[in-house]
Amino acid sequence: MNRYACFDDLIGRMVDEAPDGVALLYSPMGEEGVRAVTWGELGDLVCTRAEELGARGCACEAVLADGTAGCVVEVFAAVRAGLQVALVDPLMPNGVMAPLLNAVDADCVWASDDARRQELEKTLDPQSSPAYGAHGVLFFTSGTTSASKAVLLTDESLMSSAFNGSSLLPLSADDTLLCLLPLSHVFGFVCGLLWGLSCGATVALGRGPRFYADDFASFKPTAVSVVPKLLEFLVARDALNDELGLVLVGAADCANSLLGAVRSRGIRASLGYGLTETSSGIALSTGDDFHAMTICPEDKVTIAEDGEILVSAPTCIMQGYYRDADKTAAAVHDGILHTGDKGFLDEAGLLHVQGRIKDVLALPGGTKVFLPDYEAALASALGERDIAVVLHQDMLTLACGQLARERDDRKIMKTLEPALASFPPGSRIGKISRLGHALPRTAAGDIERWKIQEELQDGNR
Repeated sequence: MNRYACFDDLIGRMVDEAPDGVALLYSPMGEEGVRAVTWGELGDLVCTRAEELGARGCACEAVLADGTAGCVVEVFAAVRAGLQVALVDPLMPNGVMAPLLNAVDADCVWASDDARRQELEKTLDPQSSPAYGAHGVLFFTSGTTSASKAVLLTDESLMSSAFNGSSLLPLSADDTLLCLLPLSHVFGFVCGLLWGLSCGATVALGRGPRFYADDFASFKPTAVSVVPKLLEFLVARDALNDELGLVLVGAADCANSLLGAVRSRGIRASLGYGLTETSSGIALSTGDDFHAMTICPEDKVTIAEDGEILVSAPTCIMQGYYRDADKTAAAVHDGILHTGDKGFLDEAGLLHVQGRIKDVLALPGGTKVFLPDYEAALASALGERDIAVVLHQDMLTLACGQLARERDDRKIMKTLEPALASFPPGSRIGKISRLGHALPRTAAGDIERWKIQEELQDGNR
């Protein structure tokens, strides 16, 4: 398995070794057919664009990472040109995006839509030079317990992460990896793009949510990386093609039943665990137990006394949260990342992830509630999935999304009594709040509790 030092090393060596090999496949929007980009063509495109960027004199480029071939070329070229690069979700409204771009000192923007690029560039007002510069690649977290943070990685750490993953789940030049996930998220960038390219496989760039099922038929992939919600959709639509041999699931926990449904079709299924702060992968399941994960070769995992997963990943760990020394120091101590996740190592040294430490609510009376189990019991009793439990005004509060309004609070409380019988007496629901809209979730489908708490506080519900 080849190990590449950085983006330039990957492209340069592949151009030398397999110039006619196909690096990318894509289907242009509004056109029929599939187009191929060879390694030789990719190298030329990146070099030409890097020269153009160098001539502009910019220092930090925000890339609206829409997953197109042009986007991939832009990221590689911007890093080659010595720019700091921030990958941004193109679905984010301009008004929400602009403050984030200024927070990372962006002074230019790339977008497929030139009008949008011009509109966003008018909002840029960098106050200083980039904090890192050459080789710096920024991703914004989409956390469940706090607002988004800009994580500073490097192309070196991202390539190290790709090497880690491919050491446990290798692909070959005969494979086609379908890239469906947003490149603005580190799991999508590493496991949807770099994983395939670093193995010499072809990466097929998906065309977005409207074409998920069609892309399997068009590109006939042999491997794909997905989040659980997407896998659930694909299985329900029977979209997985006959050539598919490997599905990597990450970014959130996945039910054994769903992974089993994939395996029942003769497709290998693997569950991955990683963080933006570690450039993605920390561990992957390679055996029969989906939730027993092998630690990546360049990482080391230990478990703190309170069950928190601690990670030493010198080749993959972040440079820090962008211009936030306090948050960085709170997360990384002596090179060890405190993940905020709860887990354990079994007798074979395999990692089992149990949830977020912050998913344990400590109530004023001292009772502790592990939210994943608690919410699962409530959801089953109510027959509702769009619910969450938060602590509001020192009271355990059931926040409901689209819960039917004809169900009054007393009937709901009565329905919940059997489900709550197995939990400590001090963990009863004290209040029900109907938000009237779907609960806010991350791209991986996890509930953003901090947004619910802010809404409850603002509305004093």
